[in-house]
Amino acid sequence: MTGVPYNAPMYIIAIGWLWVVLMMAITESNVVAGILTFTFYGLFPCALLMWLLGTPARRRRRAADAASGTSTDTEGNDGSGGA
Repeated sequence: MTGVPYNAPMYIIAIGWLWVVLMMAITESNVVAGILTFTFYGLFPCALLMWLLGTPARRRRRAADAASGTSTDTEGNDGSGGA
């Protein structure tokens, strides 16, 4: 697989959001507040968004793996386990 991934804009948006939240965290009054700001405004929401938006790609990949697995499994391995 070559070229730019089809979901490259999703990564650009995530990087931009993390940059903005990092700048917010830097301006906090103390280190603990900055870490909490970055974690709860940046990392958790961004991770959740990336996971949710990546679900269709994971489903397509799983379906492709299942389809290729069944098409190459022609030796009669039906899971019965018997001889």
